[in-house]
Amino acid sequence: MTRALVLNATFEPLSIVPSRRALMLLLDEKAELIHSTERHFRAARVAFPEPSVVRLARYVRVPYQSRVALNRRAVFARDGHRCQYCGAAAENIDHVVPRSRGGTHTWDNVVAACRRCNTRKEDRLVHEVGLTLRRAPAQPRERVWFLVATGGLRPDWEPYLGSASLSASA
Repeated sequence: MTRALVLNATFEPLSIVPSRRALMLLLDEKAELIHSTERHFRAARVAFPEPSVVRLARYVRVPYQSRVALNRRAVFARDGHRCQYCGAAAENIDHVVPRSRGGTHTWDNVVAACRRCNTRKEDRLVHEVGLTLRRAPAQPRERVWFLVATGGLRPDWEPYLGSASLSASA
């Protein structure tokens, strides 16, 4: 199933929906078509281009979201699915300061790690093992990167997602 990016009336990215849902927004005149794919939805007598980016006709006020939920998927997306110690493919979540030593389960203490580095580190601190972090973990500031991380980034979405999407897809 293909997906479409839904923009607010101000061109702010809101969500990603199935293309069929985006088509329904267009048919109900709740949105306008910004970009389409080369495919079409066909009926008996009519064909509609498959939407890739749609813009809502009315502004939708988005409630303030104080923080991005901390979970395995979000940590992997933030760290680009790479081990933050060696750069290999990440398989685990590691607490920089182990919970057994008072570390918290927060964005600034959790990183993606490969099995080898996670096993090597165990419940010790980073400097005790001789590992170094590639970058300091931090809470993501923008919500956009998480929208992109839920699937893939389509090239026609990039102008609407800004610089946050580039760091998320790297």
